[in-house]
Amino acid sequence: MLTSRTFLKRTRAGAVMKVVREHYLREDIACGAAACEQCGQQPGEPRLEAQPSGAASSLCPAPHYLLPDTNVLLHQIDILEDPVIRNVIVLQTVLQEVRKRSAPVYKRIRDVIADPEKHFYSFTNEHHRETYIEQEQGETSNDRNDKAIRVAAKWYDEHLKKINNKEIIQVILLTNDRNNKEKAVEEGLTAYTCEEYIKSLIANPDLVDRLACVSDEGKEIESGRIIFPEHLPLSKLQQGIKSGIYFQGTFRANRDNYLEATVWVYGDAEENKEIIIQGLKNLNRAVHEDLVAVELLAKDQWVAPSSVVLQDEGQNEDDDENEEEKENTLKSSVNKNMLRPSGRVVGIIKRNWRPFCGMLSKSQIKEARRHLFTPADRRIPRIRIETRQASTLEGQRIIVAIDGWPRNSRYPNGHFVKNLGTAGDKETETEVLLLEHDVPHQAFSQAVLSFLPKMPWSITEEDMKFREDLRYLCVCSVDPPGCTDIDDALHCRELENGNLEVGVHIADVSHFIRPGNALDQESAKRGTTVYLCEKRIDMVPELLSSNLCSLRSNVDRFAFSCIWEMNHNAEILKTRFTKSVINSKASLTYAEAQMRIDSASMQDDITTSLRGLNKLAKVLKKRRIDNGALTLSSPEVRFHIDSETHDPIDLQTKELKETNSLVEEFMLLANVSVAKKIHEEFSEYALLRKHPAPPPSNYDILVKAAKSKNLEIKTDSAKALADTLDKAESPDFPYLNTLLRILATRCMMQAVYFCSGMDNDFHHYGLASPIYTHFTSPIRRYADIIVHRLLAVAIEADSTYPELTDKHKLADLCKNLNYRHKMAQYAQRASVAFHTQLFFKNKGVVNEEAYILFVRKNAIVVLIPKYGLEGTVFFEEKDKPKPNLNYNDEVPSLTVENTTFYTFDKVKVNIMLDASNVQHQKIRMALVEPKVSIKTMDLGLFSPASKTCVFHLFVPQAS
Repeated sequence: MLTSRTFLKRTRAGAVMKVVREHYLREDIACGAAACEQCGQQPGEPRLEAQPSGAASSLCPAPHYLLPDTNVLLHQIDILEDPVIRNVIVLQTVLQEVRKRSAPVYKRIRDVIADPEKHFYSFTNEHHRETYIEQEQGETSNDRNDKAIRVAAKWYDEHLKKINNKEIIQVILLTNDRNNKEKAVEEGLTAYTCEEYIKSLIANPDLVDRLACVSDEGKEIESGRIIFPEHLPLSKLQQGIKSGIYFQGTFRANRDNYLEATVWVYGDAEENKEIIIQGLKNLNRAVHEDLVAVELLAKDQWVAPSSVVLQDEGQNEDDDENEEEKENTLKSSVNKNMLRPSGRVVGIIKRNWRPFCGMLSKSQIKEARRHLFTPADRRIPRIRIETRQASTLEGQRIIVAIDGWPRNSRYPNGHFVKNLGTAGDKETETEVLLLEHDVPHQAFSQAVLSFLPKMPWSITEEDMKFREDLRYLCVCSVDPPGCTDIDDALHCRELENGNLEVGVHIADVSHFIRPGNALDQESAKRGTTVYLCEKRIDMVPELLSSNLCSLRSNVDRFAFSCIWEMNHNAEILKTRFTKSVINSKASLTYAEAQMRIDSASMQDDITTSLRGLNKLAKVLKKRRIDNGALTLSSPEVRFHIDSETHDPIDLQTKELKETNSLVEEFMLLANVSVAKKIHEEFSEYALLRKHPAPPPSNYDILVKAAKSKNLEIKTDSAKALADTLDKAESPDFPYLNTLLRILATRCMMQAVYFCSGMDNDFHHYGLASPIYTHFTSPIRRYADIIVHRLLAVAIEADSTYPELTDKHKLADLCKNLNYRHKMAQYAQRASVAFHTQLFFKNKGVVNEEAYILFVRKNAIVVLIPKYGLEGTVFFEEKDKPKPNLNYNDEVPSLTVENTTFYTFDKVKVNIMLDASNVQHQKIRMALVEPKVSIKTMDLGLFSPASKTCVFHLFVPQAS
């Protein structure tokens, strides 16, 4: 049956156009019930069970199917995902609406429908002759959709009565819309709110905790006082942004100060690019990463970025005086030059809420159901949840979702989602850090694995027709110990004409991962392999990463080779690229390769090749540095793990050898050579990597710190910075140069992927290279796979496809890759931090030398070189005497009583693990030298200042 819809549409030119849309209606769409013999069910189709099993309900003891409306699906997805909820009919009307309103929820419900254990059935009611309805004149689309849901529920009710079953299967409509429920009951349907139905489940009272609080009514604080200003409606926000009254941007909460945030404003104007928000009312219920509208305050109300470290530790929601006192500490006298554009949040354009990991802070009131949840991420506010399981959940890592944030609540409302396990347990903490950093870590699906080569796999004669056979070359790889995903191998040999041939051979992953299939899509989504201390989250399945793509020794492997002819001064005379087959003669560690180079007795082909490469690498490095490339520093640590307990037994900073530099130089050279080639061939579609020059203000802290040691750091260019860093040395303080380079690293911008057709600035500041890309690690970076595909097309070794030459799609891909790369770095740091806690837990109290990296208004940040450990030592603590603090921003320095601390001062600290707060275990530090004493007013005694450290470990930024 065919029906049509006609409507009028005005074109851009102003003409009126008549549009007729045909809509096909069918009678053969199955109901999905396994017991139904009338409908022609397709074999293997997901079906509703003939005898619905699942949770027993006191409201509806008879067998039943559930039919939720759009709002139930949108807000109660956590409930619907629970294994207890089965046999659910998801209407096409509902799915379409969910798709429009929330892509994440839509994906989640599609995954549930695909799970055969859940028995969810997607019914195409909009194309069924008996369930399709037209929108009546004057009827809103929302009312029409509600009516369509009721019509489909009514049809199911009548249809299921015709099944020859012992008991008639009922259909229960779940809706939180009062009007829709009333109309459904009037029409003879069985309808309940989601809350009514969940509370009726006899054997599953815990499920009530997972109900989302859709309405804020009844959940508001009894006092009814208003804490926050009202958010403006979206229409007013859009008008204000258009007229320039408000600014639109991303809200970034401050990790160290819960009363401060910045909003990164969208647009081309440099002015007001970053707006500071200070104070609870000005923050106005915005949560980290929300898209907000901000009103700029008058210039006399502008503030400076705070140097105070403040953490929300209050349990009492009515503690306004304490809040005001903390806000006043932000407003202490500051230099007028430090003032920045400041504003207040007037409305939320788009919430960016996700499920948050953390722990329950159990209420001190006996039998209380309302408790505060403290997220693991300090940038997220505490969340108020209701649960009957508080005693069970205490000491557990749990997941909580935010439902809303009323004006009269100090904290947002939320609901319990999932228990991850005991806090401090290694598996649980690893799961938390992966979830918190949004690292996709689920097992690869069967759809993805189906695109892997069938084993046993071998190279065929057909494969050899399209590749150069380089198996005769003396190729070897040099990697960290225990590396199984070997991306790259090298060779160097002398040619008959006296020149040198150098080859960089990279795993040909793009041969196995073809554009657009499920394996390719999953790799693109993951973006990068994530390396944790004891675990690797692969971007591609292990069969590829550790076997077929890995350039292991003594096996034939596909490679993409970049081969240069060079003279002995490392000047490139010729460059060529080819798809090849190689056979690596050795898989070496950096230490093994170094030993070969240094050994006088070893003269074999592999060692000769390594020595040739090493000699050229030194020339290449010197040339790079002479051109202005930066040599920065960041302490990188490695753990020695106990083979039985898997706990760290030793922690030390990594020692870099010459061979680290050898590999790095040739990888950089290959990346630059490939970048030039793909940009030459695809000027609009090349995937490149750039490192923007930092704004001059970024260097303030570095310049001031150097000045305090009577040194001058020039920051006009990368070359000037590199030269002055080289000269910045002190004979009586050899570690000073390393500290300056660590500080310089903190001033840098993040390197990013971009599409050449969408940007004009290609320059890589850190490498002092006019063009750069990533080609050398396709097993662990998806960007390199795209670069391989571009290069293959450029040398006519493969064919192109539409997405490869779509710069908008490439720009979207780059956005995801930059995000995944950043999150992977943060996850690595969090893993190192957790293992460092485990190390100090077993180690006990330790005394070590440290250097001051930064001084704050109430704290100093120190670095312990031995462990690569950085920590914030506070001079003010709750319930302790407050010392006299004098902060000087110009020098910079902090005077505590009569002791003054400057950047780079050497101190001695006492280190131990403080596990008193299970949620945020931290390394506690006490200053051993120099000693600082605080006079207690009441006793006239001297007691040592109490210092607590929140520690950080940093993994170096990849180029």
